[in-house]
Amino acid sequence: MAFLSEILGRTVTDLDGVVIGKIEDVIARERVGFPHPAVDAVMVDNRGEMRLVPSASVLSLFTPSIPLHCRADELPTYELGSEDIYLSRDVLDKQIIDTDGARVVRVNDLELVRVNGTLYVTNVDVGLRGILRRSGMESAARMVSSVLHLRLPENTISWDNVELLRHDQFMRLRVPVESLAELHPADVAEIISDLNRLESDQLLAALEVEQVADTLEHVETEFQVELVENMPDEKLADLLEEMEPDEAADLLAELPEARSRRLVALMEKEDADDMRMLLKYPEDSAGGIMTTSYAYVSPQMSAAQAIQSLRKMADDVESFAYIYVLDETDRLQGVFELTDLLFAEPIARVSDFMHDRVKTVAPLDDQDDVAQTITKYDLLAVPVADENNVMLGIVMADDALDKIIPTAWKKRLPRFYR
Repeated sequence: MAFLSEILGRTVTDLDGVVIGKIEDVIARERVGFPHPAVDAVMVDNRGEMRLVPSASVLSLFTPSIPLHCRADELPTYELGSEDIYLSRDVLDKQIIDTDGARVVRVNDLELVRVNGTLYVTNVDVGLRGILRRSGMESAARMVSSVLHLRLPENTISWDNVELLRHDQFMRLRVPVESLAELHPADVAEIISDLNRLESDQLLAALEVEQVADTLEHVETEFQVELVENMPDEKLADLLEEMEPDEAADLLAELPEARSRRLVALMEKEDADDMRMLLKYPEDSAGGIMTTSYAYVSPQMSAAQAIQSLRKMADDVESFAYIYVLDETDRLQGVFELTDLLFAEPIARVSDFMHDRVKTVAPLDDQDDVAQTITKYDLLAVPVADENNVMLGIVMADDALDKIIPTAWKKRLPRFYR
């Protein structure tokens, strides 16, 4: 085992012992189906003239001086491939995504291990030991920690749990969609918050629009505005359609008015109508913080029919905490919980087991009043209805309590409460 920092700068000699330069970089190549890249070449610096030497021509990289098994004029050439990585230039001191710990970390060193004659990049050192090793202080630090009976911790990440954020001077993002798709949107949001603007733009570009929508819902509205500033209108309109209506309306309200109008015009008619309705209410009113995404059924449905109807809504409804009962004119008739539906006979009518006394708020009610209603009646959500009792939407508890609960805490509430 060796570390990249220990190899860089070592003298390279040919078969006759002639010095041909010093190690400037190590080239590793990623291969499909194998988690660890193999070292395929080294870059040798001979007074400013760079030369790529295939690893097959190197006797050992673990010796104080790097010997070759042929003369300098007999060295074969090495052809760079698209999957080649310059370990020093592209990885060392750069940021990477730790997909296991869902964080952005800095590479302090790289661990290399020989397996069956081939050298592989196995681990990434992101801890203090990597810094000490590169500064030549690791041995001294080990001695001091031994005297003080302290353990000098190792902090490494397996290469197969990292994704590069930087690759060549063009900062090309190399993040397979499937790697990020396995992360919770809250983890992706935390990673994005640690990146600079260019990197966050590149990361979002690698995700499916549905995951971008989920991710944006876990960051502050002000940060959302920054993230979508350079996004094309067509893509942003698609993104807004995937977001929860209240979240999308909040974002639109923070964008320049002209762009907000353009985006709404690009959205599907149903989504656009929802946005126009939400945006017409004051920001701190029930109408301004409600969502038009809620579960509802007809009072004439049987319990079995209600279950089938709710299943069709699964991908579009924000919360199933309560199921609202609406007539053909969208007037609110009642409400029930999933437990009521679970214990009802399949042939029972919804009107037989629903609760017909429903607490509602008006669209112009102040957010503080909505919050008081929710806390007084211990609700997870409260319906918003107009003067004719026509259902307009629902206000989730976390949105109503926004003034009481810090936004950073609110974003961490389980989805059940949102």
